[in-house]
Amino acid sequence: MQICGVDDAGRGPMLGPLVIAGISIDKKNIKKLTALGVKDSKKLTPKLREYLYKKIIEIVDDYYIAKISPKSVDASVKKHRLNDLEAKYMAKVVSKLNPDVSYVDSCDVNPTRFGKEISKLSDNHKIKSYHRADNIFVVVSAASILAKVSRDRAIMKLRKDHNLGSGYPADSVTVKFITKYYKKNHEMPNFVRKSWKPVQKIIENN
Repeated sequence: MQICGVDDAGRGPMLGPLVIAGISIDKKNIKKLTALGVKDSKKLTPKLREYLYKKIIEIVDDYYIAKISPKSVDASVKKHRLNDLEAKYMAKVVSKLNPDVSYVDSCDVNPTRFGKEISKLSDNHKIKSYHRADNIFVVVSAASILAKVSRDRAIMKLRKDHNLGSGYPADSVTVKFITKYYKKNHEMPNFVRKSWKPVQKIIENN
């Protein structure tokens, strides 16, 4: 019995990719993830996440990570369809891993509706969708670690050339970087999400 966990990372920041990750593991091996100390990525230090990332990949039968570009995120936000974009990519992950059942972390206010959407998009795979699934199911916690580490690595790559901060709207380093870049170049870098309200505010003010 193959069980899959799916989660995202990077939904809130103003820059970088939105990452969706999934893992597939035999039901009898799930306790190995628990024994490792796998939990919601937000409760772990970056160093511990990196360590667990490598261990998870060794334990699971399969995994798949999809990165969604800021350009795709912007296109969906313009149509008020960001949840649909996530459902589409989560369905892609489920289809690739082809498990017996998948547990997903719902970004929709209605988890049942979100689960049905993923099921429809993945040729009727069995989906169990919950809020805070990364806190409840260790398979989703494992997926959250893979997603977060992949996203952090993408940001680290960008940081080699730019002083970006964390990418979150509340981070003054991030806001300063985007403002300065826009003032100088009269355009946004391709890794910035132009549809985000704080980004639009920067454009309007400059």
